[in-house]
Amino acid sequence: MAIMNVNPTRMQLTKLKKQLITAVRGHKMLKDKRDELMRRFLELVRETGELREKVDAELESCNAHFVNAAAVMSKQSLDASLFSPKQQLSVETDVRNVMSVEIPEFSTDTRTPDSGDIFPYGFALTSFELDDAVMSLNDLLPDLIKLAQYEKSCELMSAEIEKTRRRVNSLEHVMIPRYQETIKYISMKLEENDRSSRTRLMKVKDMLLEKAHHYSN
Repeated sequence: MAIMNVNPTRMQLTKLKKQLITAVRGHKMLKDKRDELMRRFLELVRETGELREKVDAELESCNAHFVNAAAVMSKQSLDASLFSPKQQLSVETDVRNVMSVEIPEFSTDTRTPDSGDIFPYGFALTSFELDDAVMSLNDLLPDLIKLAQYEKSCELMSAEIEKTRRRVNSLEHVMIPRYQETIKYISMKLEENDRSSRTRLMKVKDMLLEKAHHYSN
């Protein structure tokens, strides 16, 4: 592990020790964040899988209703019946912060409160199979929107987990070892300088004693 390009001084040693403490603390916090994100992500993935199975079953049922409607009505009548919808659905997007990840939350609103407006046609010239198809599609929409919310949340959380994982690995395998090696290097250099200084001082002392008193150690 390459050491940092710094001057081996006591001031620098003190500074690096403080930075190492900060890095270790940050590493622990990021690991805790990563683990909690993983826990919530796996829980969300499980819920998304269950909802996906439910939506797939609802879609299959909805398609079956439309197939039945197409079997008893002509294509022209079916197209004309669905050409001018009366109801309009709007989707509002909000966000919720989960471990620094902005998770979307979708809410819906209809143009009119009348539940009968989901049928864009009169009932005299259409079949009940078409009524069933429209109602099943209307019942499916909330789960479809919730599934979109869940899947987008999974995507965002997955990206945040990967980013946090890279930062944890960088601290654990690069930054912290580099701080440790540099601190070790500076400590050895300072000890070496201290020994050299003591040796020089002892030699100077001996020279002064010998000069002043003709005394030699």
